[in-house]
Amino acid sequence: MTLARILLKDATLVTMDDTLGDFPRADILIEGDRIVAVGPSLQDRDAEVITLAGCIVIPGLINAHMHTWQTGLRTVAANWTLLEYFRWMHAGLATCFTPADIFCATQVGALNQINCGTTTLVDWCHNNPTAAHTDAALDALIDAGIRATFMHGTPKPDPQPGQPHFSEIPHPRREIERLLRERFERSNRLVNLGLAILGPHYSTLDVARHDIRMAMEFGLVASMHQGGGSEKAVGGWEALDHEGLLGPWINVVHGNDLSGERMARLVHRGVSFSITPEGEMTQGHGFPVVGRLRVLGAAPSVGVDLESIMSGDMFSVMRMALGMQRAFDNAASRKASGKIPETSTITTREALSWATTAGARMLGMSSWIGSITPGKQADLVVIDATAINMCPAHDPVSAVVMQTSLANVDSVMIAGEWKKRHGRLLVADLPAKLERLALSGQRIARAMSLGAKGPQ
Repeated sequence: MTLARILLKDATLVTMDDTLGDFPRADILIEGDRIVAVGPSLQDRDAEVITLAGCIVIPGLINAHMHTWQTGLRTVAANWTLLEYFRWMHAGLATCFTPADIFCATQVGALNQINCGTTTLVDWCHNNPTAAHTDAALDALIDAGIRATFMHGTPKPDPQPGQPHFSEIPHPRREIERLLRERFERSNRLVNLGLAILGPHYSTLDVARHDIRMAMEFGLVASMHQGGGSEKAVGGWEALDHEGLLGPWINVVHGNDLSGERMARLVHRGVSFSITPEGEMTQGHGFPVVGRLRVLGAAPSVGVDLESIMSGDMFSVMRMALGMQRAFDNAASRKASGKIPETSTITTREALSWATTAGARMLGMSSWIGSITPGKQADLVVIDATAINMCPAHDPVSAVVMQTSLANVDSVMIAGEWKKRHGRLLVADLPAKLERLALSGQRIARAMSLGAKGPQ
């Protein structure tokens, strides 16, 4: 079978490939799901030619952390602290979800990510009390057509009398074996599996040890939250390190309250970090750890976290992380020398790398996604730089990070297939999907008598 060939012509390319560099005007040749060639004046008589003059093309963005199941509850948690979120979301609203609610929330949430320029979503699903809930989330990701790592988590309800606390319950091995056998036995082109575990901050040491060993056995990334309240396993990170259980397969989300010594040890072991700057500052986690990681020679991946609080737009996430750390650096300079730094401490290119190459590295997929490189997947975002809010775009990278909004995301390609074109999602029956999502969210909110200040 002859693979479809597409030749994108005359775009400004921000490749995020250090060897290739950027191009003020160049082409991308795509065959099937892969990038074949990148450079000026490419020719291919058999390819469909699409001219993108006036557009900036970037690698597909990678949203490294989002609880997509909360899409139907947009804005309900916008005024909650982390403690209120634990009480009203996990022990409350989450318990009202049916598999159908999980499906429509994950489906629309994933579609919105595509609409905003995200091509890879790390879906941290920790509201799946039954296999049916898990399968509904997976079906929704596949239906949406997004590239995703489905991080299989576990619910966090208050225990009933006689039941153990969730921190004492190991990740369900039987369910992971079922998923690997029934849902991931054959290579899935876009969706793969990871573990959303409790980790030593939210579980006992025995549970953390069990869960990480299982992830290592199955070759899966183990992602865990760190921060918010007191840790369950005091000295847990040190014990896990001593037992050789820390490495690149571990992903720490947030990490705001880690001591300097602990963070340095985790970075030394190759542990990755994913930050969600707006949510962390809104809910009370603490300040994002961008600067602390940079001092250690590391870089974070970035994510939205909660659409129940904020926008799902990754351009806003990049700006929030960049602006916050620049403010810290500027304040430190003023304190040390009485003046602002002579030049910016962080470039916009570095901020873009957090949402591209760093996300790919966190997933262990650097050879597959994260840059516009021949041989990698054709995951691309086409940005209209001729629009009133961007023209003239003197510096393409800065235009992407500092000025791009949803209005500029013209087209999105995942694995060589257009998912959005000329500003329109290529999806059937979107109004019906949105109506089902709205009805689902309304039912769940009513079930908890949700008011402006939380459940009444």
